[in-house]
This record gives sequence, C-alpha cells and structure tokens, in this order.
Amino acid sequence: MKIEKESLIIIISILLLILLLIIGYFYLKNKKEYALKIYFFDAGKADAILVSKDDKYIMIDTGEESLKDDILSYFKNNNIKRLDYLIITHFDKDHVGSASHIINNIEVDNVLQSNSPKDSTYYNNYIEALNNKNITPITVSNDYEIDLREMKITVNGPNKIYDSNESNNSSLITSLIYNDTSFLFMGDAENNRIKDYLDEYHNTYNFLKVPYHGNYLKQFENLVNITKPSYAVITCSNKEKESDETIDILKNNKIKYYLTRNGKINVYSDGKEIIIKQ
Repeated sequence: MKIEKESLIIIISILLLILLLIIGYFYLKNKKEYALKIYFFDAGKADAILVSKDDKYIMIDTGEESLKDDILSYFKNNNIKRLDYLIITHFDKDHVGSASHIINNIEVDNVLQSNSPKDSTYYNNYIEALNNKNITPITVSNDYEIDLREMKITVNGPNKIYDSNESNNSSLITSLIYNDTSFLFMGDAENNRIKDYLDEYHNTYNFLKVPYHGNYLKQFENLVNITKPSYAVITCSNKEKESDETIDILKNNKIKYYLTRNGKINVYSDGKEIIIKQ
C-alpha cells in the first residue's frame, strides 16, 4: 500500500512537471519581444525622437530648449549614458533647441546634420557644444548608411540648396528597416523636398512620421500613396494643430494616426509587427 502511494505521488509529480513544461513552452512561444523601441517625447509641436534597440541609441532631433530637462531626466532614469548617433534634421529651434545640452551632458559618438546652417542662438550653442566635445559633425548629402543591431538605417540628405523654405526643405529624411517592419521619418520636409525624394525612392513603409507637423502640403497625398503606411505620428501642439486636410488624407487611406499634442508616444516592434501606445 505504501509503495502504491509513493508511485502515485511520483506519477502525479511527473504529470505536473510535464504540464508546467507545456505551459512554459507555449508562454515562451507566444511571448513577444519588442526589441525595437521608438519614443516620441511629449514635445508638442517639436521633434524629439529616441530610437533604441538593446544598448544602441539613436536620437532624431531634440525639441526646443525647454525640453532639455525632460530629455536628460529620461536618459538618467533609463540609464542612457551615450548616443550612438544624434541626427539633426535641420536647424529650426524646435528640432535643435536642446541639442547643445544633450551633447554637453552625455557621450555622443556621431552627429549627422543637414546642409543648411542657420544664424540663431540655438545653432550657435549647438556648434559650441560640438567644439567643446571635439565632435566633427557629418553633413549628409545623398545617403548615409547605418547598420546597427539589425537596424538598417538610411539618412537621406538633400544634394542641393532650396530657394524656397530652405531650412525645412533641407531636412534629413531617415528610413529604418528592422526585419519585416519599416519606418520613415520625414523631418519638416516641404513640397520641393518631398517631390525630389519621391522621384528617387518608391519604397513602402509600415510607419510614417508625418512631415512638417501635419501642416497641409500638396505633396503629402502623393507621399502617402507611395509609402502606404499603416500608422502615422504627427508632432503637433494644441496651439498649432495639424491641418484638417492632412487628417482627411490619413483617414481616407485608413491610416491609424497619433498626435503628440495628446502626450508621449511609444512605438514597439518585434521585427514582425508594430505596437503603438499613448
């Protein structure tokens, strides 16, 4: 009787172990690892975007100077001590405003910039910070390729100087491919820059950072028709909202869109699908 009882205990224990192994297998099989993270700071009508995978960090623009404490606090809270790349799409204050503070306070390995300098306090502070840290920025024209932790990134710069809206049209345009997911960040590119870009590239993307804060652009519908995104983010504020025409284009193309005037935005990818939380 004692032997039978011990045998029963052993059989039950084995069955429980098998059950736990099965549960563990399906848990691991179905668990999503969203290794790629894209964080849009709560910057309103300004661009401040942090791309990360594992221990690699890329920042696209830095928002206005008033955002500096939020950015540096986020870095500290998330133990981010260095950026592999800082991309300054152009030199308007809502894109380069906090750049000097970032460069002065953490390590920055590489800086990519556009080809249209601007006479402003923010630009001068940015140049001074680069000199203080002995960083030589790379002015991008045509394509600059980055291959980093399975992220294939192309930073496209204009190869000419634009006569109209020179600063915005000088914007660097950044594309990011991570396995089966793809992202396009348009800076503040306006009609001329968008047209020139689309004349050369006809790629589709899952995700679009809408150019120029959602202001209506004649080329925007063409951009959407070619890139065919499923998701979009507009960097906008309560005072300076996105245009109704831009929203109508997104709605007509069944694109799910998010607005930074509603707060920070987190974008995640496991290489197969994209999840966005706000």
